[in-house]
Amino acid sequence: MTDKSAFGSETQLSRRHFALMSLLGLGAGACSNSGSPRNENIAVETDGAANESDDITAKIKAAEDLFDVEFTPAERAQMKASFETPNTALKALRDFEKPNSLAPAMAFDPRLRRGEYPQHSDQVDIPAIEKPLPQRDVDIAFSSVIDQAGWIKSGALKSERLTQIYLARIEKYNSKLDAFITVTKDTALSQARQADRDIAAGRYKGWLHGIAYGAKDLLDTAGIKTTYGAEPFKNRVPNADATLITKLRDAGAVLLGKTSLGALAYGDIWFGGVTKNPWNTQEGSSGSSAGSCSSVAAGLCSFALGTETLGSIISPSTRCGTAGLRPTFGRVSKAGAMALCWSMDKIGPIIRSAEDAAVVMEMINGFDPKDPSSLQTGFHYNGKKALPSLTLGYDPVWFENADAGQNAALEAAKASGVKVKQVSNLLPDLPYGALSNILFAEAAAAFERLTLDGQDDNLRWQDDNAWPNSFRAARFITAIDLVQTDRIRRLAMEAMHTAFEDVDVLISPPFAGGLLQVTNYTGHPAMVLRSGFSSQPARTLFGNEQTDAGAGANVPNSVVLWGPLFEDAHLINLGQAIEARLGEAVKRPDSFAA
Repeated sequence: MTDKSAFGSETQLSRRHFALMSLLGLGAGACSNSGSPRNENIAVETDGAANESDDITAKIKAAEDLFDVEFTPAERAQMKASFETPNTALKALRDFEKPNSLAPAMAFDPRLRRGEYPQHSDQVDIPAIEKPLPQRDVDIAFSSVIDQAGWIKSGALKSERLTQIYLARIEKYNSKLDAFITVTKDTALSQARQADRDIAAGRYKGWLHGIAYGAKDLLDTAGIKTTYGAEPFKNRVPNADATLITKLRDAGAVLLGKTSLGALAYGDIWFGGVTKNPWNTQEGSSGSSAGSCSSVAAGLCSFALGTETLGSIISPSTRCGTAGLRPTFGRVSKAGAMALCWSMDKIGPIIRSAEDAAVVMEMINGFDPKDPSSLQTGFHYNGKKALPSLTLGYDPVWFENADAGQNAALEAAKASGVKVKQVSNLLPDLPYGALSNILFAEAAAAFERLTLDGQDDNLRWQDDNAWPNSFRAARFITAIDLVQTDRIRRLAMEAMHTAFEDVDVLISPPFAGGLLQVTNYTGHPAMVLRSGFSSQPARTLFGNEQTDAGAGANVPNSVVLWGPLFEDAHLINLGQAIEARLGEAVKRPDSFAA
């Protein structure tokens, strides 16, 4: 879900945040949080001065060193009174029940100048290309959503048959991948049969009618487990559907089940195991949209829903060789989805073909009053769009360490007919690493109860960079630092706005130039595409893949297209052209091609 390694030490929690764990006694005195099992009164050395020797003043003085501030003895003495009386308001705040669905009053809006952004109509126009229905089930399984939709609409393929194909493949292969946490066989067959009845009666609902999909297991499904991939929630059964589940059901789509994710949307380790990469099952699929990408790559569903906060669509899509669209922030409703970081979470489609993103987006795009950060914006895609109207930007520095496939993708983009512009020093020198304060603070707030009650100890992944440790350390990010970070975020938003003044699309390897980090904080859309294969371990955001000698051999790699706010369709147009020229997206992992 989040990047703690790919962009250097700036994006990691600083050592002083981790060192603050030794001052938990300060938390006990200042916050009167007797409910935490970790609040121990740890002795701290002092300078021996008479007026500095009491316990509270000593803790204040020690905390100054860790927070890089300095007060005089008189100032410490004055501050002391603030900590001598238990903070009952803070205790009441922590004790008050705050469900994960309760968003902060301040909702992030990626728009800087509202009048300058395009207003699109809702329309998807894709040229009709009739293809014969394949004879083999496996060829149907790996076909695009657009092709499957054409066969279903014409009557050449029944939704029930498509659903049975995928259910059989899930039964055969899921034990090798751990891509599905819950398979909803009865629900899927019921929905597929209803789709066939509706279509036969002339009630065709559109591209996704009868199409079978997987939903990342952080989208609520009424009466069906939604586990967040995490031990404390593995038996959680919500009583209402997420907005997207309702939208897709109303569009006639068929829910095959809930795909796996790294616990609480980070990585590929969940309570049932490690989700595998279909191209090399000796390694993890990356995450956190681990099961969504693994299942699409292995031909276990037509498409899947993934989410991204800081890499969760782009990283596993890179590892598994899928295409994925991370939409403009606010374009797709998050109501009924697990909140990790309210101001950064985004939901988008994982697909095998770039243009399939358009038909999924047509159904999931749209304003939702249940989501405080939802924006009113249409989705318009024209598959006949003339690419010469677009200007493509890239920095040669981004491709200095690119592999052959990534360079081939760049050349394919240039050859598609777009105008090409080289850019350099695209982003100004800002303390981008500080932006991680936003993610860590919001995530720690979203799952505060796990930290305070000690339930975080039950999570399977317990490394230094895993959520439990990060949540604890994040409690020492100060409110002032968080506000100052938000001001840097605005500068980053201004920088990305300026970056797209002369270009319509940027292209780069997925982890080059810091674009993955910055655009997730600014809310800009991105599309990841398979560019080829590498004999070296593919670079991902996560350090929890298997370490077998063969891990990483012959796995996919990718390029990413980055776009201006609300111009997601540009990325699909150019992505489809790149895919067609490369011919890489149609290749299948051998172990799952039968």
